[in-house]
Amino acid sequence: MVYLKEASTAKYIVQQYVAACGGPAALNAVKSMYAVGQVRMQGSGMVAGEDEGITATPVRLGKGNFEVGGFVLWQKNPNLWFLELVVSGFKISAGSDGKVAWNQSSTQPSQAHRGPPRPLRRFFQGLDPRCTASLFLDAVCIGEQTVNGEDCFVLKVETPADILKAQCSANTEVIHHTVWGYFSQRTGLLVKFGDTKLVRVRSARGKNDGVFWETSMESIIDDYMYVDSVNIAHGGRTLTTLYRYGGAVNHRRKIEEKWRIEEVDFNICGLCLESFLPPSDMNNDH
Repeated sequence: MVYLKEASTAKYIVQQYVAACGGPAALNAVKSMYAVGQVRMQGSGMVAGEDEGITATPVRLGKGNFEVGGFVLWQKNPNLWFLELVVSGFKISAGSDGKVAWNQSSTQPSQAHRGPPRPLRRFFQGLDPRCTASLFLDAVCIGEQTVNGEDCFVLKVETPADILKAQCSANTEVIHHTVWGYFSQRTGLLVKFGDTKLVRVRSARGKNDGVFWETSMESIIDDYMYVDSVNIAHGGRTLTTLYRYGGAVNHRRKIEEKWRIEEVDFNICGLCLESFLPPSDMNNDH
């Protein structure tokens, strides 16, 4: 009974969020989207990437200084998206054709990702309210917390075991993937988004050998403005921590990203399936 009450409360919070973002009619009228933005990144010798749909991407960030870059994003319902990000002289692309998600970079070949296509994490930073609402429909409300002076409800979603299993490979095991949403009690809007994923990478020596990689991301989302009756977040910042342990030496690295949306448009004419096809050289064995 307690779980049902928490789930029911979460659904009500999601309904309030949808209303705050423009309401079901305005959100359902959006069939496609185009966005352009700027990013500023600062890292402790970290390799940037993971949950842009990218793993181990080779954008090396200098210590202490922010590197400036930009991105362009195209999205079309259902489950079609393409992202191109350029930072510090490196270009990273990622996308989904509705059946498979993939990524490539200027120094690595294209790679497909196991399991069902996943939404781009950047959608959950206030760019796609309908995608965010869908993510938290099966959430539970775990309490309240204050974020930057805003009293918030906290919703939590655990990735189901069957999806975790589908994302595993012969030498990797996705142990858990949890997301949190912090929704303002005053406005109903999403003001903070958390994401933690734990993966075990086995070595060739045996099942009991290997290391763990834990990626934790925390985004503060703000500067909401209406675009064609849809309330879109136009700015925010993300702190990512990558923790490697279980081997001879443990490592913890951090990266900070600040972003600003410069342009958003909906229902783009001429945006077809061919715009989201994966590269011809994609490695489907990844």
